[in-house]
Amino acid sequence: MSTATDTRSGAPASSLASSAAFRTFAVVFAIAAPIIYTICEMQNWPLFTYHPGTNRVDWLYAPPVRDQGPAMHYYGWTANMLIGSAILGVLATVLPENITRKIPLSLTWIVPVAAMPILIYALRFFWRW
Repeated sequence: MSTATDTRSGAPASSLASSAAFRTFAVVFAIAAPIIYTICEMQNWPLFTYHPGTNRVDWLYAPPVRDQGPAMHYYGWTANMLIGSAILGVLATVLPENITRKIPLSLTWIVPVAAMPILIYALRFFWRW
């Protein structure tokens, strides 16, 4: 026989991952991320440009410097996508729940799959043999 007392409460604890606000944030983030990334890549709108040859970072777009290697815009596009998707996800959490329930969950995989051919076509310049 144990003398320890049970200190757990009768009601289960609510977690962030099971909340309706987190579901809304995650769904909107997952839908907005490929759209924002594709727009940033197609328009060449990086938040910053990284030059790995000289270990230099420039704000916004910067062309590659001759004899110093490539300019990497990928990190800037990804930063734009993370910031933009997070803002849209937070804004979606303040919408009424009856509106956010109408967002189809299937868009979380349809939008990224639809964005892939667009990005492959947009990056065709790098597909040289």
